[in-house]
Amino acid sequence: MQNPLNFSDVSTYQDSRLIRLWRHWTQVAGTMPLDKWLKHNLRDLGQISLAEQAGFTEAMNNAVRFQQLACALEYIYQHFADANVGVVDWLQWDVQWQVRDIQQMPLAAFWYWIQLRVTGDGHKQNVGQLSDYKNRNRFFQRLLEDEYFAQAGEKYLWLGLRPQWQSLVAQRAIASAWADTQLDSFLASQTATPPLWLRVQSNQSPAEIQASLSAQGVDANLDALSNIFLQGGKGVNTTLEFKNGDIEIQDLASQFIAHAVDVKPGQKVWDACAGAGGKTLAIAAQMNNKGAVIATDLHDYKLEELKRRAKRAGRFNVRTFTWDGAAPLRLPKEIAQQQGFDWVLIDAPCTSAGTWRRNPDARWRFDEDDTRELIQLQQKILRNAAPAVRKGGHLVYATCSWQVSENEAQVDWFLQQHPHFELQSQRVVGAPELDADTMFVSILKHAHS
Repeated sequence: MQNPLNFSDVSTYQDSRLIRLWRHWTQVAGTMPLDKWLKHNLRDLGQISLAEQAGFTEAMNNAVRFQQLACALEYIYQHFADANVGVVDWLQWDVQWQVRDIQQMPLAAFWYWIQLRVTGDGHKQNVGQLSDYKNRNRFFQRLLEDEYFAQAGEKYLWLGLRPQWQSLVAQRAIASAWADTQLDSFLASQTATPPLWLRVQSNQSPAEIQASLSAQGVDANLDALSNIFLQGGKGVNTTLEFKNGDIEIQDLASQFIAHAVDVKPGQKVWDACAGAGGKTLAIAAQMNNKGAVIATDLHDYKLEELKRRAKRAGRFNVRTFTWDGAAPLRLPKEIAQQQGFDWVLIDAPCTSAGTWRRNPDARWRFDEDDTRELIQLQQKILRNAAPAVRKGGHLVYATCSWQVSENEAQVDWFLQQHPHFELQSQRVVGAPELDADTMFVSILKHAHS
């Protein structure tokens, strides 16, 4: 935990183009996700190689991930540069800290702290005039030697997490009965972006798909369970397999949620919060185009994307329409005839805490008031979706968050309100056990009255 990441080329952090990117990003931060913003703005850098694109993307992600740490380092450097670091109430400091505080320090200082945290190399300063960079480097190395970041609040800062999240993580560790090693693995995983995972939706084996992708210039690999993941190289969306619908990009944790919907060909399924349909398509793939998958979402544009993806994948048993969760679903005729769906999946709107590894900018948008609103929305969706589950059918409640308040606590609330449902299982999937997002999934059965 005490060592820098040491997987980045320090020259990337000294590139003037990176600083230019960062300046542009700080002007729009919070208005759109970083990954989407980068797709558009990397093009403005002119002709750059795939390796440079990957390097700039990684550097921007790290700068966003460790931006609070950079502020903390600047704070203690200004107060304790020539003395032992005194006691700092990081919880109180965190409550007062805001993202815009980054702009209070020189840009060169900010990027020097990021460079030190990620590469460990402080012998060269980054772009900009930083006359005291040698003193800053000595100060940083002294912190490491003194194991300053092994302490509670300091450890969270070092890992790119807010000190005030300690209690939330502790709740998760208790709910999942994590050993100390699992908790440490979960915390350490927050410092790096997980790989892109692929789901195979053809008769070809994962090994055959992986070999073909590699031949086309994609850095595709197989894990121990023959799941395909990407580490870089050519973009997978230009490959024959992607164009033909043989593969889909889908995080491994998301795939586990889809597998929790243990549907059989001929059954009826409702994906209530389908979004662009990653789980919808994974569910439909289990049905051999028999039965029906009803996919609903609040946003039409997401359903349009879902329909395009379903067509590409050859899933012709998927139907879509909008549903805002404000009232129970009006059941289609064939569903009403069997008194409800066999399976209902609620992949509920949430804080997305389980995707902060992949989307580090999202962690700084996390707000307790927003969480309370999301909890109310989750309960409304659960309340209005539950009547659509037939007797003997199953309700799968899932989120892409690891927070107990959005998961086990919601399941407890639901069971109190709906005693005719029985909890069959609940757990988090993905990190820390796998190099993936962290998601929650529970399976509840509508028992016969």
